[in-house]
Amino acid sequence: MAEREVRKARQPSLIDAIVPLIALAVLIAGSLALFGLDALDGPLQVALVICAAIAALIALKNGHTWDEVQSAGQEAIASVTSALFILLAVGALIGTWNLSGTIPTLVYYGIQILSPSWFYAATAVICGIVALSIGSSWTTAATIGVGLVGIATLLGVSPAITAGAVISGAYLGDKTSPLSETTVLTAQMVGVDTREHIKRQVWTSVPAFLVALAVFFVLGLVMAPDVHDTVPTSTELADLDQLFWISPVNLLPLLLLVVLSVRKAPASLSLLGSALFAGLLAAFTQRQVIADFIAGPGNVVVESIKATWLAMATGFHADTGIADVDRLVSRGGMSSMLFTLWLIFGAVTFGVLLEKFGLIARLVDPMIASAKSTGRLFFTVFACAFGLNIVAGDQYIALVLPARVFRVEFARRGLAPTNLSRLTADSGTVTSPLVPWNSCGAFMGATLGVSTILYLPYAIFCYVSPALSVLYGITGFKIEKVEPVALDPSPGRSE
Repeated sequence: MAEREVRKARQPSLIDAIVPLIALAVLIAGSLALFGLDALDGPLQVALVICAAIAALIALKNGHTWDEVQSAGQEAIASVTSALFILLAVGALIGTWNLSGTIPTLVYYGIQILSPSWFYAATAVICGIVALSIGSSWTTAATIGVGLVGIATLLGVSPAITAGAVISGAYLGDKTSPLSETTVLTAQMVGVDTREHIKRQVWTSVPAFLVALAVFFVLGLVMAPDVHDTVPTSTELADLDQLFWISPVNLLPLLLLVVLSVRKAPASLSLLGSALFAGLLAAFTQRQVIADFIAGPGNVVVESIKATWLAMATGFHADTGIADVDRLVSRGGMSSMLFTLWLIFGAVTFGVLLEKFGLIARLVDPMIASAKSTGRLFFTVFACAFGLNIVAGDQYIALVLPARVFRVEFARRGLAPTNLSRLTADSGTVTSPLVPWNSCGAFMGATLGVSTILYLPYAIFCYVSPALSVLYGITGFKIEKVEPVALDPSPGRSE
C-alpha cells in the first residue's frame, strides 16, 4: 500500500524546490534583523521549524502521505542522536572541568606562556596538533579550545579571532586525521582508500592552513600594541590561583580524554567519562571551591556528589567579584546545550525533508547538466556541499549527498575518485562551522561562547581550503585522471 502511494506522488517542480529556500532566506534574515545575535536563543529555531513545515506541505501537495513526512522527520532526528549525546556530554564536561580546576589551570599556565603578539597563530597550531592526534574537531574545541578562548579574554585579545583560530586548527586536524569519522566516511562514500584520501587532502589543507597562520600572525602583530594595557597583572593571576588549587594534577581529566580518544572510545562516552572523573578529582583537589559552589560546608561525600551533579546539569558558577574570572569559569552544564539541540533538530529535519521528497535533486540535476568544464563541475560540487550545509544543517548530509550524486559524473568524465573525495571534504566538512544553524556552527558557537556570526570572518582555513580545491579544478593542478567509465550510482565501498 505504501509503495503504491509513493508511486502516485508527483515529481517536484522547480518552484516547489525554490520556495523552501526562499522561505529559509527570508525567515533567517528576518530573525537576525529583528533580534540580532539573540536570534540564536529561539527566533532562529522557530524559523527553521516553519521552513520544515513548508517543505512538509509541499510534499503533501505532491501526493506524499503524512506518514511519509513523519517517517522522514523521525529519520532526521535519528541521524543526529550521536550529536545529541555528544553535546550533552560536552556541556557536562565544561561544567565539571571548571569545578575541578582543569580549565582554570589551562588558562593560568597559558597566560604565563602565550604572548598576545603570537597568540592567535599559537592557538591555531595547538588546536591543529590536538585535532590531528584525536581526530575530532568537536572534542578539540570543547577542551583546548574553551581554555584558549578563556585565555584570550584575560589577555585582552579578541575572543572572536581566537575562536576562528581554534576552528581553523580543529578542522585542519579533523579532515586530515585517520582517526576522524568524517575523513573515513568521505573516503568510503567515494570509494577510495582512506590513506590515499588523506594524501590528497594535504595538497589543499596544508597551504590553506599556512595562509591562515600568516593571517593570524599579522592580526596578532597589528593588535598587540593595542592590548598591552589590558594584559592581566600578577595580582589578577594570583586571584585565579587563590580561587582554585592550580596544579598539573588538574590536567588529568584532559589526559584521560586524550587516551580514550586515541583508543577510539565513542566520543560521547569519552567526554562523559572525563566529566565524571573531573568531578571525582575535584572532591580531593578543590574542596573549598565545592563548598563555595554548594553554598556551605557539609558532608564531604554528599557535597562532592551534589557539586558534580549540579555542574553537569546546569554548569559551574562562581562569584569572585572579578568579572573576567567569573565569566571564564561560570559556564557549562547540559542545560546550556538545549538551545543548540533545538537548532539542530529544526535544521536537520528541514534538510531531510528536502532530500527525501526530491527537492534537492530538482535543483542539483540541472547544475550537473550545465557544468560542461572540469572547473565548473568542481564549483558545482562546492556549491552543492556548501548549500547543503546551509539548507540541511548537517555536515554529514553535505558530505554524503555530493559523494553519491557526483560520483558517477566524475567517473564518466575520467576524473579519479580521489578528486571528488578531496573536494567533498573541502566543501562539506570545513564550511559546516560557518553556518550558525548547522550542527557544527551551532556546536562551536555554544561551546566556545562566541557567536558563529562573530567568529565567521576569522575562520580563515574554512574559506581558503575550499577555494584552493575549486581553483585546482579550474587550473588542472593536482587533478588526477583515469579511464572514463560509467558506474552504478550507489555509494562506493572503501577498498
